[in-house]
Amino acid sequence: MALVYRTIVPSDDPALAEVIKKSLEDQGNNKPGTIYADPQLYKMSSGYTSQDSIYFVVYDGEELLGGCGIARIPNQKENYCELQRMFLKKEARGKGIGAELMRLCVEFAKNAGYNLVYIETFCNMTEAIKLYERSGFEYIDGPLGNTGHFSCDKFMVKYL
Repeated sequence: MALVYRTIVPSDDPALAEVIKKSLEDQGNNKPGTIYADPQLYKMSSGYTSQDSIYFVVYDGEELLGGCGIARIPNQKENYCELQRMFLKKEARGKGIGAELMRLCVEFAKNAGYNLVYIETFCNMTEAIKLYERSGFEYIDGPLGNTGHFSCDKFMVKYL
């Protein structure tokens, strides 16, 4: 595998949307209140244009394997960000790719001056949850802010 990690560009949007849709469908999380039903799904690159946000994609040759991003939590007084839309193709999981995406995102969050990284996910996304736990995320009782993804049922934070 000759992996390349880089920031998202508009030409990545169609392939990334397919990776996200397939991942959510495979786990039964393709429902309202998720990115699956969000119009931004097909224009992900447009959501990460500010200096305090970023989205990384990973390629193996010409194949987009997935991605993950960081963005400020809307309407927060605190300097908090959200780790967003971490999705990988099934065949790319368990190979350290998610861990590297996580490392890149947390490093960006620190450099951007954020104090905390927040994650919303689903209880049935067990592989992702194990990665978050290994990366130092802790459970919290409920959502932090209003991200619009009301279907998530697991919430975690990492203090920077």
